[in-house]
Order: sequence, then structure tokens, then C-alpha cells
Amino acid sequence: MPKIVFLPHAELCPEGAELEAKLGETVLDVALRNGIDIEHACEKSCACTTCHVIVREGFDSLEESCELEDDMLDKAWGLEPESRLGCQARVSEEDLVIEIPKYTVNMVSEGH
Repeated sequence: MPKIVFLPHAELCPEGAELEAKLGETVLDVALRNGIDIEHACEKSCACTTCHVIVREGFDSLEESCELEDDMLDKAWGLEPESRLGCQARVSEEDLVIEIPKYTVNMVSEGH
């Protein structure tokens, strides 16, 4: 079973976490299932950038992003070459190391 290591994030995951993932499960679903409350304002429909993550290790093991995801990512805060939307990045057989950016662009944040 692949693992996802979430690097420490001051608010969402201060200690970081190493989590088991199922093949084909999204990075966002793994996080949410384990209490890491990454924002997902569009309810995982690839229509915003609130679940933007940076894949620090294992990026090449992910399926290539689609044009819609690429268009959304262009609007993300702190975009990097290894950026993905957590709702679209599906776990394969390789372990991943994920960084959750410090900020997110969310015009309507329900939790604040």
C-alpha cells in the first residue's frame, strides 16, 4: 500500500503525517479521511484551487494533469512546477511527499 507523507503545515497538520493510501484514491481524500482538513470549496469538482498541493516527491508517478486542472492551477497561489490539485491527483504505487501551501485562494471560505 502506498504512503503519503504530508509535510508539517502550521494550521492543518503541525506535526506532519505519514498516511496509508489506496491505489486510485485522491491526495485530497486521503488527507480528509485522516483529519487533515484541506479546503475544497468546489466539492472536489476541479473548479477552484483551494486544494492546491505541491508534490515534493513522487510527482512523476502521478497521471498527467488534464487541461482543466492546468487551467485551474494557473490561478493558484504559489504555483510551482510540481503543483497539483489534491482532488485530481490520484495515488499510484509510488509513495508521495506532499506540501500544503501556506495560503490558498478562496473567495468564499466557509470555515473562517
